[in-house]
Amino acid sequence: MTQFWRPLADGIEVAVRATPRGGRDAIDGVVRDAANACWLAVRVSAPPDEGKANLAVAKLIAQIFEVRPRDVVLASGASARLKRLKISGDSAKLGQIATGLGE
Repeated sequence: MTQFWRPLADGIEVAVRATPRGGRDAIDGVVRDAANACWLAVRVSAPPDEGKANLAVAKLIAQIFEVRPRDVVLASGASARLKRLKISGDSAKLGQIATGLGE
């Protein structure tokens, strides 16, 4: 399976498919799109108004990857369902967590 994340020198980048107003904040596993790319499916209860859903996604990702919220930065996709987030920290540790999510 193609990974939804890739290592960086100072962390990892995660490809996320976000669902705002999802009723709860949760990770729903890994999904593939029509181009066969993998995305980490994330749902948040926050609406997509004024960046609230983006903040909720970043907060959830920070909890899952055991980093501070400020260590999760939106790299692309601010107004899109498909986003890329950069998580700063130990690449090896973050990669192990990401691999566990994909299983």
